[in-house]
Amino acid sequence: MKVFVTGATSGFGEAIAKRYIKEGHTVVAAGRRKDRLEKLSKETGCMTEVLDVTDKDAVFQVLNKHEDIDVLVNNAGLALGLQPAQETDIEDWERMVDTNIKGVMYCTRAALPAMVKRNKGHIISIGSTAGNWQYPGGNVYGSTKAFVQQFARNIRNDTFGTKVRSTNIEPGMADTEFSTVRFKGDKEKADKVYEGTQALTAEDLAETVYWVSTLPEHVNVNSLEVMSVYQTWNAFRIHREV
Repeated sequence: MKVFVTGATSGFGEAIAKRYIKEGHTVVAAGRRKDRLEKLSKETGCMTEVLDVTDKDAVFQVLNKHEDIDVLVNNAGLALGLQPAQETDIEDWERMVDTNIKGVMYCTRAALPAMVKRNKGHIISIGSTAGNWQYPGGNVYGSTKAFVQQFARNIRNDTFGTKVRSTNIEPGMADTEFSTVRFKGDKEKADKVYEGTQALTAEDLAETVYWVSTLPEHVNVNSLEVMSVYQTWNAFRIHREV
């Protein structure tokens, strides 16, 4: 298979790229940080593309060079801040929408025509449990991941009659650079998120993505929610006036 992975310079994306390479597949690792892509290429021999998924023209230009991809992994995404909606920085909201929604739209739209024409291909998007379960401060981040879930399902509707597959993977708490980015580089604050527990690893998610894409071609996993056993759903919050 030829696999195109966005956000491949760290975390889930890097682990996903390495998982496919381990099995001898051709990987195009895409991301914004050229130095990290060069390091990954040197280590693994993968192809690379410097790409910001929020740049629509660049996305189409790059993916038009790779019309033969079998799997597109829409992994690039981020969360910024945990402030309540009335206090958040509107620019953080805009950046999450641009990356988590528009980036997924651009990459998917660029890759789909060739997949439909070839009657094969798989769009795998990395959503989040935040798209299903709300939490304080998750306002726009959770909403963007709810979009990813619905978008992935609607791709299946639109490609009905073809063998093109579409899957939304929904990881829970995972120990990657995610929280460091969310807290804008505050590593100490980010580390406290995982203190005293065992979260998912990037390799756990990579294994999940790989499994989904290597099932028989008639099998489509629509949505798959994945959590560590150390995490579960919370009870409803009830405000009581005293």
